[in-house]
Amino acid sequence: MQHLYDKNAPKKPTNLSINSNLLSKARDLDINLSATLEQALESAVRQNTRERWLRDNKQALGNCNELAQEHGLFADKHRDF
Repeated sequence: MQHLYDKNAPKKPTNLSINSNLLSKARDLDINLSATLEQALESAVRQNTRERWLRDNKQALGNCNELAQEHGLFADKHRDF
């Protein structure tokens, strides 16, 4: 299975602008900002990658579904149910 990104890539310092009140509350709760951002970015990248793949392959998926609808699946003759 292909990985979404290289989890062993080196860390890179980044400047961000964050709501000051939210940042203060996160620090008061000892929330690891880097880990939380990485988790949120991974989720967003995964979701956007999925949406893009589905959009880019919509026609091919439709063609495959249409073909299967018309002719059935290759393995249908081997099913016992």
